Amino acid sequence: MIPVYIRYVSREIYAAVALVLLAFLGLFAFFDLVNELDEVGKNGYALHHAAIYVAMIMPGRVYELMPIAVLIGTLYALTTLARHSEITVLRASGLSTRRFLLALLSVGSVFVVLTFVFGEYLAPPAERAAQQWRLAATRSMVSQELRTGLWVRDGKLFVNVRSVLPDTSLQGVRIYEFDDTATLVSISEADSGVFQDGAGWRLKGVGKTLFLGDRTEIQQLPELVWRSELTPDVLSVLMVVPERMSVTTLYSYIRHLEDNKQRTTRYEIALWKKLAYPFAALVMMGLALPFGYMQTRMGGVSLKVFSGIMIGVGFHLLNGLFSNLGVINGWVPAVAALTPSIAFLLAAMGMMWWVERR
Repeated sequence: MIPVYIRYVSREIYAAVALVLLAFLGLFAFFDLVNELDEVGKNGYALHHAAIYVAMIMPGRVYELMPIAVLIGTLYALTTLARHSEITVLRASGLSTRRFLLALLSVGSVFVVLTFVFGEYLAPPAERAAQQWRLAATRSMVSQELRTGLWVRDGKLFVNVRSVLPDTSLQGVRIYEFDDTATLVSISEADSGVFQDGAGWRLKGVGKTLFLGDRTEIQQLPELVWRSELTPDVLSVLMVVPERMSVTTLYSYIRHLEDNKQRTTRYEIALWKKLAYPFAALVMMGLALPFGYMQTRMGGVSLKVFSGIMIGVGFHLLNGLFSNLGVINGWVPAVAALTPSIAFLLAAMGMMWWVERR
């Protein structure tokens, strides 16, 4: 009887989580569309452009909202079963808390896999495509923090790019080359650059100034191949926030920053969060179980669902808070990324102990 009923509970949880997730996606899609209305009518950016952009960022929303949807959906399903005394019957039939928790964790493993797939394989390319679509629709270029454009370091080279187009092609490239004694060796200027797999950047309209001791030499080249670790994947960080990147892209960019002796804290925290975030679904299910054990007199379904929403919002806010504090204070990336999940896991264990004692 118990295994059959566990399967029934699993189906209830899957259905509830799917409904909650769809409701959240609809709500966030509405908010995102309203936010995009400020840009509609500017530079040819029409309503259908905004709608397509909102649709393209939805995989990222699924990734962000999955743990919260798992918490609320599981909480609603368990609370509904508890209201009909079905969980009480299960416990009276010999279902221990440990066995029930293991059953929930097996259900949660499905959501762990889904969260990882969306976060690693669906959301990053969709987010990058969405930003490219928006930039192209508004006839914009990738914005830079400095008025002189983008500055990056590539070994002994310091590269200044005036603008990066949505297809990651470059305009106005200037490359400063230094030797081991930090002496300027050459300055290369190019009108544009396009990346070709296996070959590197193909720069066009190149003017190169060589500094040869007490004299200079100027070369004019129609084309120049520049081999560099600076690839379109690295440039994609300009359009996609670290939290929306894939693990492989984050790792590659961290290596690039380390090789050039630049600060990597923000991206390391994002990498640890990407690795840990899928398992937040299991933590959320652990938080939901104590609510299912509470009797109806200890709070109605609506109150418990509201509590679940508040817990989910708190988890989301705490995640962002610790990430920002970690970057500002230079915390160990793993600590900044994992502390919220560990705190909520301890809270789930404490709540379960309290319910069992009662």
